[in-house]
Amino acid sequence: MSVDEKKTKFRSTYQGKNFYFCSNICKTAFDKAPQNYATKSLPFHERSVLV
Repeated sequence: MSVDEKKTKFRSTYQGKNFYFCSNICKTAFDKAPQNYATKSLPFHERSVLV
């Protein structure tokens, strides 16, 4: 899903990077455990992500 970062009101910053969300539900999940979503050290299929 793509999010228009100019239009969305759901935003967070983690480790100096900006993240944009389609809904408050997604933003809240990210804010609770950003390390589960923002990591690039593991391939996507190996990340422990709860949605």
